[in-house]
Amino acid sequence: MSNNKKIGLIGVGMMGHGIASNIVKHGHALAVLEHAGNQPLDTLKAAGVTTFQTARELAAAVDVLLLCVTGSPQVEAVLLGEGGVLQGLRKGTVIIDCSTAIPASTERLAQVVAEAGGRFMDSAMTRTPKEAAEGRLNLLVGADDALFAECRPLLACFAENITHAGGVGAGHRMKLLHNYVSLGSVALIAEAAACAERAGVAPEVFVDVLSKGGGGGTALERLKPFLLAKDPNGLRFAMSNALKDLGYYTTMASDSHSARAIAEGVRQTFEGAVNGSDPQTLVPELVALLAKRGDGS
Repeated sequence: MSNNKKIGLIGVGMMGHGIASNIVKHGHALAVLEHAGNQPLDTLKAAGVTTFQTARELAAAVDVLLLCVTGSPQVEAVLLGEGGVLQGLRKGTVIIDCSTAIPASTERLAQVVAEAGGRFMDSAMTRTPKEAAEGRLNLLVGADDALFAECRPLLACFAENITHAGGVGAGHRMKLLHNYVSLGSVALIAEAAACAERAGVAPEVFVDVLSKGGGGGTALERLKPFLLAKDPNGLRFAMSNALKDLGYYTTMASDSHSARAIAEGVRQTFEGAVNGSDPQTLVPELVALLAKRGDGS
């Protein structure tokens, strides 16, 4: 994909801001949607990024449009709503959905976009805003082979690892599988850590024993700063986002008639945490919430 292509981005949040910065850094012309949920745009505007007031106007001005919004309801609204992308979409425009979404919705929207003359691919992200700023995201892509090959150079501007998971929807399916395993592992360790705290086991001992055995790994490393120093920044992911992703996973599992009893338990754990705290509380603080509650409800 040449640098002559005009790129658009909707969703300049914690992840989207890093994506935008790296697209500009690699020499692409970028335009973004002005939105109250954006991170400050000062540095992007200083680098030459232009802005539009509606998704329709933005879509009419670009060759490739990336979406980096919260989830399926937001993707559907920005594409299908009044003043939305489809009202300004030009023939051949590529839409790349980097959001976390329900695969059934993704497949339906891809068909709608195709009928309007555009092309659609999902490119779900893993990792954190730190890696987004560094241009080191992991991307899970759902697209046909030709579109994946065409767009890969653009994706490489802000990603370190790019996996072609299959056709449209496969990227979002793999993202939900990944997040279920990741968040499920965190929830399991958090519940055990809460039990350890109430049983009088020193956190240093708990962490040391797990790290030398089967409990070691990424989930423990992300929880370790909170377990040892009450610092939640090892996993900067809000409880509300965790609950959303787990809800999407259980919906996907239900749609495919898959086993999901454990997933429902994990989802209910985060649902209780969201209901019992600020929804924007970071996931590592699940340990403290479970230790305080103590009854497992």
